[in-house]
Amino acid sequence: MQQTDCIFCKIIQKKIPADIVYEDSEVLAFKDAFPIAPVHILIVPKNHFSTVNEWKEKDIPLAGKIVWIAQRIANDLQISAKGYKLLFRVGSDGGQEVPHIHLHLIGGAKLIEDIHPQKEPSRN
Repeated sequence: MQQTDCIFCKIIQKKIPADIVYEDSEVLAFKDAFPIAPVHILIVPKNHFSTVNEWKEKDIPLAGKIVWIAQRIANDLQISAKGYKLLFRVGSDGGQEVPHIHLHLIGGAKLIEDIHPQKEPSRN
């Protein structure tokens, strides 16, 4: 099932163009419109789930498939040997911007980690 106001659902329905790198009956993968590295792919289930918090035990095969597809795309794009990052962002505190589960495949360069709590503005 898809949402009418979800940008990723619109990409899945081909109502919005995207540079698709993988597609099957359950999953679509496409290049991020605002990449943060030379390779930045979003891998999304075709059925709409807002966050991974909505997945149930019956969705375990889909979750595994999404990770496996990321590994396959990394191999196809020849970034596996040096490494890459896989990232799910969940909810607003996790930095999720689009309310449709998506796995980021990020690579093609040496990546650094700078995850930390947002600092509150000082009140002087």
